[in-house]
Amino acid sequence: MANTGPLSGIKVLEFTQIIAGPLSCQLLADLGADVVKIEPLQGEPWRLAQQFIPQESKTYQALNRGKRSLAIDLGHPDAKAIIYRLIADIDVVVINYRPDVPSRLGIDYEELKKIKPDIIYADNTAFGREGPWADRPGYDIVVQAASGLMAQSEKIDERGHPSVGGAVADYTTGYSIALGVCAALFFRQQTGKGQKIETSLLINALNIQGQSMELPAADSIERSALLQDLSDREKDGIDYAQFIKNHQRVRQIYYRAYVTKNGAIAIGALSASLREKVRSALNIEHNREDPDYDAKDPDQIKIDENITELVESMIKENTSDHWEKIFEKAGVPVSSVHWVQELADHPQIQANKYMIDLDHDLSGPQRMAAPPWKMSASVLNPSTASPPLGRDTDDVLKNNGFSESEIAILKQENVIG
Repeated sequence: MANTGPLSGIKVLEFTQIIAGPLSCQLLADLGADVVKIEPLQGEPWRLAQQFIPQESKTYQALNRGKRSLAIDLGHPDAKAIIYRLIADIDVVVINYRPDVPSRLGIDYEELKKIKPDIIYADNTAFGREGPWADRPGYDIVVQAASGLMAQSEKIDERGHPSVGGAVADYTTGYSIALGVCAALFFRQQTGKGQKIETSLLINALNIQGQSMELPAADSIERSALLQDLSDREKDGIDYAQFIKNHQRVRQIYYRAYVTKNGAIAIGALSASLREKVRSALNIEHNREDPDYDAKDPDQIKIDENITELVESMIKENTSDHWEKIFEKAGVPVSSVHWVQELADHPQIQANKYMIDLDHDLSGPQRMAAPPWKMSASVLNPSTASPPLGRDTDDVLKNNGFSESEIAILKQENVIG
C-alpha cells in the first residue's frame, strides 16, 4: 500500500544530523513527504556511532526511515552548484548546523530564497541565533544543563554528579520542527509565501518546564529564596548533590513509581477523587485533602515522610501484578514498569498496530515503532527503512537533470559518493 499521507508531493532537502533534525524529517517522511538526506561522504555522526555493520547503527536506522540518501562533500567548491540545482525543485529545507555554517557554505535562507522564493527553511540551533550563547555548539546534554532541565529532573548518579535520562530536548525539538514545517506549508498554501522557521533546543527545553516559569503572584518568595541559595552555593561551593537534596520536592504517595516484590509500578492520581481512591485501595489515612494542608510546613513534611515510608514498605511486600489489579479495581491509573524490549509482542501494541516491519537493504528485516498518528482519510504507510549511505545519489541527481557523465566526473573528483 502506497504512502498517500497529507504531505505527498512535498519535497524536503535535509541537512541534519544526530536526533532532532533527523527525527523531524522522519516524521515528515511518515506523512508522505519525499525527503532527501544530505550526508557527508563518510556519513553523518549518528550513522557511525555504535555500528553493528559498517556505516550502520541502530540509532541512525531508528531516525531515518523513509528517506533517500545523497552523499556529498559540502566543503568542495563544486558542491554549492549541485545544491542550487536541487533547490529549484524543493519545497522545504531543514537544517541544524551551527549558526555560522549555512552562510559559509552558501546554503543559508537568504541565498536559497533567491533561487526558490517560496522555500520553507526550518533552522534549528542549540541556543538560538541571538545572544551571548548564539555561537556555542551544543548537544542535548549541554542544553539540558544550560536550560535548567537537568537540575529540574533532580537526577544524580552514584558519584553525586548531575545526570539525565533520555534526550528530552532533542526529541521535543524534533516534533517542534515538524509542526512548524506543517504550519508553514499551510500558510504557503493560503498566501503563496514561503518563510524561515527558527527554533532551538533551548526554547523547546524551556517550554517543557512551564510549571517553573516566573509567576510573581504565585511563587515570588519561593523563587527568590532559590535564587539566593544558588548565589550562596556558587560563593560557598556547596556540593551539588547536597544542594539538590536540600531543594528536592517532597515525594508524595499519589504520583510516582514504587518498587514491588518483583519489579516496579507507577501510579498517577492528580485529582482529589483519585487520591481518595489510592487511600481506599491501600486502606490508609492521609490529610492531603484538608483545607489547611501545607506541603512546606515542617510538621506536615514529617507526616508526609512517614506515610511515604509506610506505602513504600506495603507495596514492596507484593508483586507488580498484584498491585496492578488492586489499583485497577479501585479506578486508579496504574502500570507496571516495562522495558521497551518487552513491548514489541505485547497485545496492546499489536492491537493498535504500533509496530511496523521494514526491510533494510543491508541489515535485513527490522521492526520499529509506527508513525505516531493514524488518519482516517490519509494512508500513512512507511515502506522503506533508512537508506544506506549514498544509495540514492545517482537517482536524485539524474531526476534533477544531471547527466551520467556529469555524475561520473563529480564522483571522480570526490564531490559526491
